[in-house]
Amino acid sequence: MNRLRARIAASHRDLLLFLSSIAMVGCGESIVNSIFNNFLNETFALNSLQRTFMELPRELPGFLVVFVSAALFFVRGRRLAVVATAAGACGLVLMGFFSVTFHWMFAWLFIFSLGQHLFMPLSTGITMELAREGETGKRLGQFNAVRNIAAIAGSFAIVVAFKCLHCTFKAAFCIAALFYLCAAVLIRAMAPGRANAPDVHLRLLTFAPWVLVTVFRQPTAVLATLLTVSGAAGILFQPALGRAIDTFGEKTVLTAEALLLILVCAGYGLGRTLLPPGVAFAVACCCYVLDQLLMSVNMARSTYMKKIATDPAHVTPALTMAVSLDHIFSICIALTGGLVWAKWGYQTVFLFGAGIACVNLVSAQFIKVPGRV
Repeated sequence: MNRLRARIAASHRDLLLFLSSIAMVGCGESIVNSIFNNFLNETFALNSLQRTFMELPRELPGFLVVFVSAALFFVRGRRLAVVATAAGACGLVLMGFFSVTFHWMFAWLFIFSLGQHLFMPLSTGITMELAREGETGKRLGQFNAVRNIAAIAGSFAIVVAFKCLHCTFKAAFCIAALFYLCAAVLIRAMAPGRANAPDVHLRLLTFAPWVLVTVFRQPTAVLATLLTVSGAAGILFQPALGRAIDTFGEKTVLTAEALLLILVCAGYGLGRTLLPPGVAFAVACCCYVLDQLLMSVNMARSTYMKKIATDPAHVTPALTMAVSLDHIFSICIALTGGLVWAKWGYQTVFLFGAGIACVNLVSAQFIKVPGRV
């Protein structure tokens, strides 16, 4: 314990503040992820096609984030992270208390999602700023592990709250907002960081929980339990993934991700057709957990960006542009997937996803990192 206390005392103040803020965001985000699909299903009784179109206000901010970042280029990255987390808190409060109609909920979801997506590249960029040279993957893995621990706390709290305390969606949204607000306060306490150069700011699986809620008819507590399991597994997985990126390189890690995504999509799409109901549900749960873990592989894309960047100042803006480009495809695929689901069933959607994972597998083979064969 003395050694641990000495290590913590020796740590940089900004690192500890940001680590704490990551934990706050992780807990708040886990609460939202645990309740959101059931909130939609129980409050608005959406069908699968309507649920698909819900991705527009949820994912459109991911596309717009590059333009918002460009417009706010004069705000330092760490200060912009304060704005992002505060916007997330505001959106959650509005969504919990003022979703009087489906259309109003759209607006509040947009505000929350804009803050959430704005924070994504900023979080990665700030974390890499706080890493030692040659240990970027390791630092990202450590921070993500802490985020997972916080996510376990959040999702477990939802399990208890909904099963034992008869918690309402309004209360859950309010609690999640408090965590986002705490994150904003912690980041505001950090040093402001370096100023942004004004000339570098414009460089160029949604359906899984819905299957569990509508196809397998699972309540909020089950989704929260799966998120808890994912978070627990991530405590070990995230640091190991970070070390794997530093040791084996981005190409190897991204190739493994693509192969596993093919299996995940096949499990979702074919499990209920080929397996008994109980086994199919178990497979879907395993696929959900694995899918949650694989989201962390974005670390490899971030470290690859840092390695090939000609100027360190370009990294965060480039990551921001990557979020926008990613969401252009996410929105198009989500809307297309919803139409496919409505016409041919959910199985076809996931087989389509397996095809995209195959393309991802091929593209990973073309990655070349300076100094690595």
